[in-house]
Amino acid sequence: MIRHGAGGKWPTTLRMLGGLTAVFCMLAVTALLAYILTGLLYQRLGQPPPMLAQVINTLLAFFILGLILFSIARVFQTRRVNWFAPILQAMNRIAQGDFSTRLPVHSTAGDPVSDLVRGVNNMAEQLNEMEQMRLAFVSNVSHEIQSPLTSIRGFARALQEQDLSPETRQHYLSIIETESMRLSKLSDNLLALATLDSDQFPLDPKPFRLDKQLRALILACEPQWMAKGLELEAALDEVSLTADEDRLSQVWINLIHNSIKFTPAGGCVRVAARRTAAGAEVSVADSGSGIAADDQAHIFERFYKGDKARRPSEAGNGLGLSIVKKIVDLHHGTLRVESQPGQGTTFTVMLPDQTPPKR
Repeated sequence: MIRHGAGGKWPTTLRMLGGLTAVFCMLAVTALLAYILTGLLYQRLGQPPPMLAQVINTLLAFFILGLILFSIARVFQTRRVNWFAPILQAMNRIAQGDFSTRLPVHSTAGDPVSDLVRGVNNMAEQLNEMEQMRLAFVSNVSHEIQSPLTSIRGFARALQEQDLSPETRQHYLSIIETESMRLSKLSDNLLALATLDSDQFPLDPKPFRLDKQLRALILACEPQWMAKGLELEAALDEVSLTADEDRLSQVWINLIHNSIKFTPAGGCVRVAARRTAAGAEVSVADSGSGIAADDQAHIFERFYKGDKARRPSEAGNGLGLSIVKKIVDLHHGTLRVESQPGQGTTFTVMLPDQTPPKR
């Protein structure tokens, strides 16, 4: 009697029957070959006793079967070597730095060899992207370092002139100091990014008053916004937050410094903080020149500078906002920008409370 629902066992049973049939067929063929060979041999040498003839037939059949199995194994081994030799050669080229290596995919999906080939191609593509990012990063760092070093070297050489006026000499010295500070800032930012990208310094969330932190940082920036005659407004609700206070201070400093830097004299900068259902919201708005729509999608990329017309000393090194984005991401928060050219820019940070430590 056939039971319903047992159909899933039939493919396995059929495969087993097929395998047994193949084995029996192979035994039959080897026995037939042994019988034919011994028959020809006995015609020349004479017929041995029946028992001895049966032993000879059996041994010869097993010998022929062994030859057949050995031949099949060698064929499969050769095919396997032929399959994997190009893959091994490609992986050796990738290990030597040739990330443009690609293997042709001839088989359909699901085949183990074709899946392995696709995996090698995907690995090579990802390594190539990482290498391009590394080269671009090294190129940007070299450029950012070379620019202030050139200025320092040029003005240091100019200071060796004996007929310089005190005013000119002081001007050259102030430029050297500014470029040195720029180099120091670049070094600090690179160190901050390296730290944030590693697991050596995880977040250390603790409860603190976010409004008090922002008020202290605004007062610390007073010389900068007072020097430009900016109006700085602070609308800070009482907000307690559990997060990494030291890391977040880098976020607020970078955002406030950016607003002060890119707001013309007599403009306005506004910092606001309020409690939300999920945590806290902080916004830093300015009446500066704004950011073009095409640049807004890239401003958080490392070394990206939207306004190419600015002098390097004014535009910074393009790392500040990438550090801001990284720290906000580590806190599982969100960061958005709203800007119109000529109408100012607003950065808004949304942070959840009880930020989990980074592992």
